[in-house]
Amino acid sequence: MKSRTTEVMPIVWIVIFTSFFLVIAGRFLYIQVSGEVSGVSIQELADEKRTNNYTIPASRGTIYDRNGMALAQEHVVYRLYAVVDESHTTNPLQPKHVKDVNETAKKLAPILEMEESEIAERLNDGIKNERFQVEFGSNARELNQEQKEEIEALELPGINFIEEPTRFYPNGMFASHTIGLTDKQDDQIIGINGVEGFMNDMLTGVNGSISYQRDKFNMKLLDPKEVINEPDNGDDVYLTLDQKVQTLIEDALSEVEEEYDPDRMTAVVMNAKTGEILALSNRPSYNPNSIGEVENWYNDVIATPFEPGSTMKVFTLAAAIEEGVWNPEEEYKSGQYKAEDHAQTIGDHNSRQGWGTISYLEGIQRSSNVAAAKLAYEKIGADRFLDYLHAFDFDQKSGIDLPGEVPGQILYQWLDEKITTAFGQGSTTTPIQLMKAATAITNEGKMLKPYIIDKTVDHDTHQVIAENEPEVVGEPISAETAKKTLEVLETVITSENGTGHNIYNLNDYTVAGKTGTANFVDSETGKYKTGRNSYTFSFLGMAPAEDPELIMYVSVKEPQLDETESGSAPVSFVFKNVMENSLRYLNIEPDKDATEPVEVVKIPEWEGEQTDSYINKLKDLGIEPIVIGDGEEIKKVNIQPGTKITARQTVLVATDNMKMPDLTGWSFRDVLSFRDFLDLDLEWMGNGYVKKQSIETGSSLKEKDYLMVELEEPDVPEDQENESDESDDEANEEE
Repeated sequence: MKSRTTEVMPIVWIVIFTSFFLVIAGRFLYIQVSGEVSGVSIQELADEKRTNNYTIPASRGTIYDRNGMALAQEHVVYRLYAVVDESHTTNPLQPKHVKDVNETAKKLAPILEMEESEIAERLNDGIKNERFQVEFGSNARELNQEQKEEIEALELPGINFIEEPTRFYPNGMFASHTIGLTDKQDDQIIGINGVEGFMNDMLTGVNGSISYQRDKFNMKLLDPKEVINEPDNGDDVYLTLDQKVQTLIEDALSEVEEEYDPDRMTAVVMNAKTGEILALSNRPSYNPNSIGEVENWYNDVIATPFEPGSTMKVFTLAAAIEEGVWNPEEEYKSGQYKAEDHAQTIGDHNSRQGWGTISYLEGIQRSSNVAAAKLAYEKIGADRFLDYLHAFDFDQKSGIDLPGEVPGQILYQWLDEKITTAFGQGSTTTPIQLMKAATAITNEGKMLKPYIIDKTVDHDTHQVIAENEPEVVGEPISAETAKKTLEVLETVITSENGTGHNIYNLNDYTVAGKTGTANFVDSETGKYKTGRNSYTFSFLGMAPAEDPELIMYVSVKEPQLDETESGSAPVSFVFKNVMENSLRYLNIEPDKDATEPVEVVKIPEWEGEQTDSYINKLKDLGIEPIVIGDGEEIKKVNIQPGTKITARQTVLVATDNMKMPDLTGWSFRDVLSFRDFLDLDLEWMGNGYVKKQSIETGSSLKEKDYLMVELEEPDVPEDQENESDESDDEANEEE
């Protein structure tokens, strides 16, 4: 007899299984109808699993000089990695993974400059932990084209490369504070200072993407449903800087740095009629391609206010002329001056005796502090003189289109400050503020806003997006006052009494300008630093004097001078070299007979010329060209026919059978000219002059070839330092 339990249990199990079946069947039916699981589309999930997605990186815009010379551009480097997963190899005869760890480590070690054991350890660790691929640290990142090709030639299985963009500065230490630097954040290059930072939004592009469907073997399907979103590349930025003028400044500052070892230097050249900055540099500087220990991150021309010294007398003079109180023949007692009973006594730089009773014109020529103080306090009046300081914008930023500008400060609360500001002590300013104020002197009273961004251009269409133009931002003096000021400042150079006489003269051009010697506060003691070299020596010059085309400011802080040298020696070296050559380069008509004539010749026509005949023509003109190759006909010359040059300029002549010249001993500037001439893909290591080259001398050469050069600094004997205990007054005999 069956128990009741035996009869009931089958029914219970049938009910349970039926319920499960209905739930599962309902679930399947729901999924089939809705196509979703937990709110996730099955189709979309499947598409995602079998779809490859890649980013198409946008290029960062290039920064150019005014003539289209690249100053900062995107550069491709390579990151090496090794595939260690055996499953990546589908054909044993063509391995796609590292097969021999020790052999791979042995061959990579010398190229990556790593120990074999370290490479082998990384590879074995990847295999042990079942990783797909491994990398080798910083030594295997940012590899150049030559290193990549050397590794590829080893034909090592499993060794691969990833292209990565980096920022590259073709000219090395060249307007570094102005152009700026970038940093890589989340695989994107971001500008952090200079033009790179200021124009980052324009320079930065928007990445694109590409997606397509593939099979389980990672092969694209016949109908891959490919979707491509093109990247939006960053815009290009053109600066007002001129590569040739900037090179003149860089070379001159480097020579002074080597010879005088100053604490700081600044130099800036501006178009006197537009406010465009043609060149700007500071020392210490740095090479943005190989950042090490940077002594100075600040763009001192715009960001480091200081007491300017006697260059401020330019504007005291202009204010006096504008007020109608300037009488060049009127006389005063030089030496010392006490404005009020409770005021401090100020003195000329030879305050022990002065020059006796002299005219105000001679006072300006001799850079008399007493003359400037009496003009400001007695002739113009303290309150009215302050109005002129404001009119020249000495209490404001210049407005230059660069980040980090810091304005100087007008200290004018106490009587002594009202006196000393007239000759550049107490109150502070920056070189760019002085340059801006000087445009009123050179531009018929109209003061111009300085600028360094010329235009922005669409990288792909080459259409101009935005363009800067000269902007008048004030008119502190009249055109007549500006003219008279220039006439007086020219006598600072031409008069035997002038502090710039036979120091700042140019061969072919007249100069109007003002020297400066300023004290500065010692950061350790909080007091003015003393000693023969403990000054900032400067010069503000304009040329040609009657109607200036260029304004230049140079300052050198604490140069190590010989016993017989004045502080003007390093300053005048920079000014004369840069200003004279810049005016010539810009084809500014000389306004005086050259004391040292420089012969100028025209480059002859080369089209259809035989090589030997053309070379002889150049030599007859006094030009020793660099001939590239041994072909019978001329292919190209780096200077256009009819161009006027001096025999000192480098002329490159390419024949129809180009051969690689010996670059040993070439300067880096010459190498860059050679690169531009033949549009070579150039890379280099080090600094200085060429020591090695990747293309052997005499080898066949063609345009766009890859060239690597190794540079080294020349051996320079150690300088002997001279110490002096001369008094402050003797240090100031220049002014």
